[in-house]
Amino acid sequence: MSENFKALIINQEGESFTREVKSIDKSFLKHGDVLVKVDYSGLNFKDALILKNGARLVKEFPHIPGIDFSGKVEESQNDKFKPGDEIILTGWRVGEIFYGGYSQYAKVNGDFLVKKPKELTSKQAMILGTAGLTALSCSFTTKTAREELFLGQKVENVIVTGASGGVGSIAVMILNKLGCNVTAVTGKESNKEYLKSIGAKNIINTSELKKEPRPLDKGLWDGAVDTVGGQVLANVLAQTKESGIVAACGNAADIKLNTTVMPFIIRGVKLWGINSVNTSIGRRQFLWNEAAKLIDFNLLSQSIKEIDLDGLLEVYPKMLKGETSGRYIVNLNK
Repeated sequence: MSENFKALIINQEGESFTREVKSIDKSFLKHGDVLVKVDYSGLNFKDALILKNGARLVKEFPHIPGIDFSGKVEESQNDKFKPGDEIILTGWRVGEIFYGGYSQYAKVNGDFLVKKPKELTSKQAMILGTAGLTALSCSFTTKTAREELFLGQKVENVIVTGASGGVGSIAVMILNKLGCNVTAVTGKESNKEYLKSIGAKNIINTSELKKEPRPLDKGLWDGAVDTVGGQVLANVLAQTKESGIVAACGNAADIKLNTTVMPFIIRGVKLWGINSVNTSIGRRQFLWNEAAKLIDFNLLSQSIKEIDLDGLLEVYPKMLKGETSGRYIVNLNK
């Protein structure tokens, strides 16, 4: 490796908060037992919050953000990995309390890493990234977990809220590939045709699920993936059929949930929380292996924008204002 390489460093001194692309060397990297040459990282909403002001997630400064990345092992003191291994990292609070992927080289705990399936390129891994892993986990929970828990009960009609977002759009594609009739919920009229192209059979506007929820409503869904929380989730629960699983992974609308026990004790509905940050390595490996079979990257790539470290500083404020669409990936070799 070259002695010096680029990284995006955030720092806080008193009231001053700075973000700057700097040249650093390996001695700056203080965590972990595996050194990775990073190919790609992603820009997630959590990354944007951290770039703004640390979001009370970063405990020490200076810091390298970036909660997910893909690349190749350069050096390893971990028995599970050797130089040349291609890896994926998401979660484990990397980019928050550990240095993250906004650097041409990253040093991390080898126990956080997953070996990249040969069927995926490094770029495709980050086209999915944290959002993709979360969508995979939600989708398999909604469909496969119910069908295995309740033998013979097929999951056919499912609803995905926040379908225009990173997690929601990928969940639409996966559930369609798994054989479900997917209803996508979005507040963006301009995204209807795209959602249909990736597998949505029906589209409804978010406003239809922002009404005051009833304790129980007409049963419409065998399962659901909810990325927004609040009244939307409460209405989805009230509309879920007998023994349906609702996988909840986000709170974009609200952290509060105004519901009753009725969906749970009358219909046996299961509200299943998805925590992709601390998902076990075994489950991660399974989900990444499945990704290559279920994702149409030609379709997904239409909504992908590639930027460099300097581009991050231009884009993250727009993401916080809701002025971006699709997924941004960071090419560390640009």
